[in-house]
Amino acid sequence: MVTRFLLAGVQFEPVFGDLDANIARTTSWIRRAADRGARLVVLPEAASAGYVFADRAEAARYAQPVPDGPTVAAWARLAAERDLWVVGGITERDGEGVYNSAVLVGPTGLVGTFRKAHLWNDEKNIYHPNREGFPVFDTPLGRIGIGICYDAWFPETFRSAALQGADLVVLPSNWVPVPGQSEAAPAMANMMCMTGAHSNQCYVAGVSRIGVERGQPFIGRSVLVGPDGWPLAGPASPDREELVLAEVDLIGSRALRWHNPFNQPLADRRRDLYVLDGPVVS
Repeated sequence: MVTRFLLAGVQFEPVFGDLDANIARTTSWIRRAADRGARLVVLPEAASAGYVFADRAEAARYAQPVPDGPTVAAWARLAAERDLWVVGGITERDGEGVYNSAVLVGPTGLVGTFRKAHLWNDEKNIYHPNREGFPVFDTPLGRIGIGICYDAWFPETFRSAALQGADLVVLPSNWVPVPGQSEAAPAMANMMCMTGAHSNQCYVAGVSRIGVERGQPFIGRSVLVGPDGWPLAGPASPDREELVLAEVDLIGSRALRWHNPFNQPLADRRRDLYVLDGPVVS
């Protein structure tokens, strides 16, 4: 059975507050990726309406239900038309709740939704928190886990997905500059993706945006990483819209995790020695 396929990351600049414009832009990019042969297309965080909301009330004005909102419906129609899967960031409304979410849609519709677990900076005042954990979705392409941007700063994100058998962790992101980082150094976000992939022996797709929104710059640098921790494609540029493409084999990568004679980070864990929970000592 051939299990290799083309994975695509779409690095672009959403239009703040314009749902129709962002539907047009994201679907255009998905079509471009499909024309190149992609079977799984990953869009950035907050691709539906932009990111820098003033408060929860403003975010709620641009939030959509899942799966019946116009953005997810458009992605699902295109996934069915082109026989592919899409992961994209969306501002989600569920009852009174507003969430920074990512959806996975496939040829038959919505596969699942992930809500950002680790809320960064003012997000704590804008979004409601994830209460569902880190689901892993089984697809014909392989098992897919999802995190969003700041979730990559927590090793538990990758490990939670890996322990559930994830072959790939996708990270729709809006990466921003890290204070004190040398221009000559790799982006901190890229290093987080590489470390998460290497220490869990799974693929990682970190797909970010570019541009400046309400004074906040974003750094691009989208990257697709193999289960050995080395980039397969990217990092992308800091300021250009572009596709990042790599051939991957999610199902075929399982042998590396289960039968590597040198190291098996999941099997070699020493849970008897770890501090698994408790307060942070300050």
